[in-house]
Amino acid sequence: MSRLPMSSVAASCSLLLFTCSIQAHADSMSALIAQKSVQSDSSARYMSSYPAVPSVKVSTQSTIQRARSPSYSNDSMSSYGNQPALSTTYRYPEMQRQAPTVLPAFLSGSYDNVDSEYLPLLSSAETQSSMAAREVVSTARKMALNERTIIKGGCWDYLNAVFNRAGVSRNTIHKGTYAQGPYANSSDIETGDWLYYINHGYNGIEHSGLFVGWVDERAKQALILSYAGENRREPARYRVYDLSNVYQIMRPSV
Repeated sequence: MSRLPMSSVAASCSLLLFTCSIQAHADSMSALIAQKSVQSDSSARYMSSYPAVPSVKVSTQSTIQRARSPSYSNDSMSSYGNQPALSTTYRYPEMQRQAPTVLPAFLSGSYDNVDSEYLPLLSSAETQSSMAAREVVSTARKMALNERTIIKGGCWDYLNAVFNRAGVSRNTIHKGTYAQGPYANSSDIETGDWLYYINHGYNGIEHSGLFVGWVDERAKQALILSYAGENRREPARYRVYDLSNVYQIMRPSV
């Protein structure tokens, strides 16, 4: 019996070992696949025992609200086709601000020719009257309280200087006489009027003064700027007078 060469025997052994190795690897992979299949089936059965979870609905609609509708400009076009470009500039709403109230400086002053309780009435007369009356009342107040102006003469001379300095004219809207009237009604009198009346607080003489406002209209009590004059060297003063008998009214006008 002849023998095979050693090289052939070695080659045959190597081939046999390689074949066995491939077969063992294939058997191992088959076993692993079978094991994973069993685990997958078990997981599926485990998960099926729980109730199904509904799918989440995702909304793609934007909830952002713009402060105003988009605006378009004729010369502002997007680069995609000829569609106008949206203006997305946000403008904050304007705040309504009230101007701070500035009180007149004279309200905080201390004077010997007006009682402090009548200063608010004087301030209202300057802000709530006609333009011509406002000029007269404010001019008279500056002359009396701030400058303490002295005029040669009496009440007529002082008020004549006030009207001239204020740059207004005067219109006679009621005219009577000292002794016989007719006397004006309280509703006929307005702020800034130059009044002639009977001074019941001083021997019933005739007097004239600048009407500021009513302190008590029903009782005919009013705040009047009065000038005594007659070389007394005293500034005009604000006092309450009885206007029961006003026989002449001259009203300022522009």
